[in-house]
Amino acid sequence: MNRIDQLFQQRTEPVLNIYFTAGFPKLDDTRTILKSLQDSGADLIEIGIPYSDPVADGPTIQESNTVALKNGMTLKVLMNQLKGMRDEINVPVVLMGYLNPIVQYGIERFCKDCQEVGVDGLILPDLPMYEYQTSYKQLFEQHGLNNIFLISPQTSEARIREVDANSKGFIYMVSSASITGAKKGISEEQIGYFERVQNMQLKTPRLIGFGISDRESFLQASRYAQGAIIGSAFINLLKGADKPEQDIKDFISSIKRPAAASAAVK
Repeated sequence: MNRIDQLFQQRTEPVLNIYFTAGFPKLDDTRTILKSLQDSGADLIEIGIPYSDPVADGPTIQESNTVALKNGMTLKVLMNQLKGMRDEINVPVVLMGYLNPIVQYGIERFCKDCQEVGVDGLILPDLPMYEYQTSYKQLFEQHGLNNIFLISPQTSEARIREVDANSKGFIYMVSSASITGAKKGISEEQIGYFERVQNMQLKTPRLIGFGISDRESFLQASRYAQGAIIGSAFINLLKGADKPEQDIKDFISSIKRPAAASAAVK
């Protein structure tokens, strides 16, 4: 069974998914950050593939992409860094990126390498549904890769149900019609959107991302989904970390303990 599916079947508390950009702040930080996140209690880890035009991302993640690319991060380098990952990493790992670098790398080669290093799923915001169904679905499934689609407050019910039917692992619920970025608080409008999707009784688990930055927003979002995703706030932590491993431990602890158990998983 795919590790993402297993996580959601077994987990009774909100799932914490942490995003970081491969090759940031230093080229060789990928495995160290992965191990530190797992050891600190992250439930699922999302690794960003650096790209020169990350259209869904805000300034913080855009900057981390720029730094990573300047550091020399490429898909080939990332795959080499992830070799042997499963000797020490047990939590699900997802790659998030854009089609252009993957097409340049070679789709079949990419899927094969993902399977070999132990990647569990993919988030590709610019992959159209039709193209996925006709060109990618069979290939992804052959290599054990869950494809994760995004929805937003503007997504129609018909489209959400199509996403639900075609998603594997979880649905990425974009919390607002904006780019990524750490924000303070969740608005009533956002809560209305969360409730609308919650009431649709979808078959696929949901994680809420964009604007989740601390324990309060994590727990609040988790009342309406199976958990939440933190990205920009974690990138900011890495940017200013004097003692990265301890800082990561403290960051995860501040979100998950002791209050995580108090948020009901819907």
